[in-house]
Amino acid sequence: MGFSRKRISGDNPVFRCPWAGNDPLYQSYHDQEWGVPCRDDQKLFEFLVLESAQAGLAWITILRKREHYRRAFAEFRPEQVASFNQQDIAQLLQNRGIVRNRLKIESAVSNARLFLDIQAQFGSFADYLWGFVDNRPIQNLWQDSDAVPATTPLSDTISKDMKKRGLRFFGSTICYAYLQATGLVNDHLVACFRHRQCHDI
Repeated sequence: MGFSRKRISGDNPVFRCPWAGNDPLYQSYHDQEWGVPCRDDQKLFEFLVLESAQAGLAWITILRKREHYRRAFAEFRPEQVASFNQQDIAQLLQNRGIVRNRLKIESAVSNARLFLDIQAQFGSFADYLWGFVDNRPIQNLWQDSDAVPATTPLSDTISKDMKKRGLRFFGSTICYAYLQATGLVNDHLVACFRHRQCHDI
């Protein structure tokens, strides 16, 4: 399976999910963020922007541009992004630090407005999202990375509901990656040192 090894202390290695590889940025993301249950709306909006931007690209590409996105998209404050106008979008299209795709940039702005609508309807975006899993993370027990799905009936359902509300660049595959990142599902492999840690949060 090719687990990557991480020595925390002493001589006994612990094991990461193979996708974390050897890139320090990827490993840090795996070790500190991926799979941690998130109920903070601003953080949930951040991942909504980033996962949507990732469509068709490698996730490491977006991670490397993350701080540029943070500055470009008002620290991921949805109320500010929702107020972006065509002049703001034109400036973003000149920003070399982000993916300069007009449809993705425009969708980030329109998605911010819909994000606020969901907040208004449900009290918070977190309440809306976590309602799909009865407020409890799904704890998977994958032994092999090849067994981890790209989509599930849950991601199909959430993606369909979000699309019905008008959100763009949020198909089922992106949706499932979003659920993994924000900890609604724990998809760390059982042998990974983070599986139990995320389970116990």
